[in-house]
Order: sequence, then structure tokens, then C-alpha cells
Amino acid sequence: MGDVLIFGCGYLGRRVAERYRAEGHRVHAATRSHARAAEFRAAGLTPVLCDVTDPSSLENLPAAETVVHCVGLDRGSGQSMREVYVAGLANVLARLPAPRRLVYVSSTSVYGQRDGEEVDEAAATELGEESGRVVLEAEAVLRSSLPGSVILRFAAIYGPGRLLRAQAVRAGQPLACDPERWLNLIHVEDGAAAVLAAAGRGLPGAVYNVSDGHPVRRHDFYTHLAGLLGAPPPRFVLPEQCATPPHELAHRRILSPRLCLELGLSLRYPGYEVGLEASCGGA
Repeated sequence: MGDVLIFGCGYLGRRVAERYRAEGHRVHAATRSHARAAEFRAAGLTPVLCDVTDPSSLENLPAAETVVHCVGLDRGSGQSMREVYVAGLANVLARLPAPRRLVYVSSTSVYGQRDGEEVDEAAATELGEESGRVVLEAEAVLRSSLPGSVILRFAAIYGPGRLLRAQAVRAGQPLACDPERWLNLIHVEDGAAAVLAAAGRGLPGAVYNVSDGHPVRRHDFYTHLAGLLGAPPPRFVLPEQCATPPHELAHRRILSPRLCLELGLSLRYPGYEVGLEASCGGA
């Protein structure tokens, strides 16, 4: 079985690594941390010490049949999103032995629609927030270097240990957001399954949205979460426009028809209710 190399072996990437390991692949996991390297080694992964923002650390990357790039921003690093997403990806691509398939974990933030529209893979990338512009720039860097790569545009990832605003909901704190705006979600286990499906069956150069296909109003999501956590019903306060985080201005319904039609993926958690109920034990 071919080797797999994963950049960004965190909340999502670690689950991807575990699935590949279970299939018998040798999995290389890139990390900047010696402590994480020891952790990976103990878990049966082959650590690769490197930093995507440091070209000199990427000179001896292992050859792999499949490469998964799902690097996120470490806000404590002092680096900008563009340094990590755009320059970091360019650094990797310049030194990476050519893989058979590269799967890039992108974001639905490239879609800037704010009027509640349905958005599938054919929708225009109407850029609003800065993060979306950076992510789209990174996609362009990838396309120019490896045009056959598969791009996965992820909705918000949730699961055990990562439930949106769980701490505030449990404490009964008011939530500064518009309760009528849409949330688009994907459970982390379904997200990991999507990565493997894209690597195995994705069309070269294709883009796939990765969401459960069931957008939910913030009011309904946080009300259900509060019930599962034994917390009081959520209270909402509309933030002032000038103080609203850019991602809270998004108001779109992400659809992912190609996920099932082309990749043949059957979601284990096809809606937020079942996903939350399976995840709240780790909240």
C-alpha cells in the first residue's frame, strides 16, 4: 500500500491518519513540535519534523503516493494567515516529491454570499471576508502547481471536544450573533471519511463542498446544544455591525451534492441533531 503524508495532523488530520493506518498504510505526519513527534511515533505514525513557513525544513520530505494538506492557523504563532496558507503551501509544493494525488482541505469561506442563498460547487466565489480571500489565493497557488489536486471546501467542523460556543452556552452567557443566520456544519468523522474518499475516488482537479447538506439556523443549533448540555435556553444579542466578526456576517446554505454523487460518501452524521448527540460527551 502506498505511503501517505499529512500536513496538519490536528483535529481533522489526526483522524485521517488513523483511518489510513487502519487500512494498512504507512502514514507520515508533519509537525513542528518534538513533543507531538513523540506522540505520533507512539501512535504508529512516522513523524516528519518541519514547518511549512520555513523552506529549509522542507528539503527532505518523504515521497508519498497520497498527500493531504490540512494546515490550520496557530493563532499563537504570531504568523499571518497568508504566511501559513499561501506562502506555506507554496513552500511545500516547491519541495514535495510529486504525489499521485494531493487532497487540499480548503474552506467554504471562499463563498461570500450573505442573503441566505443556496451555494453548491458551481456557485460564484463572492469574496467578503479576508480569510476567504486568503483561502482562495491558496487554492490558486495549488492549481498553478498541481492542477490535478482535489480541493475540499469544508464547512465548520465539529465533534467531540469541539462544539461551537459550548462553554458560553453551558454558562448561560448571551451569544453575540444573529440567531436567524445559517450555520453549515460537518462532523469531524464524516470530514475524515470525505478526505479518504476524495483521495481514492475524487476526479482530478475537482472541487467538493464538505458539509452535511443540512444548514441550520443558529437559534435551532444552540437551543439543541443547550438541551443536550443541560444548560438554560440560549440568549442572543445582535452585535453592532462594526463589531461583528467577519465570519458571523456569512449567511448562506452550503450544499454538497457532489460529495455523495461522485465520491459515494454516506454520512454517518447527516444532520446536526445526531452529530451533537454523539459528540456532547466530549464537550
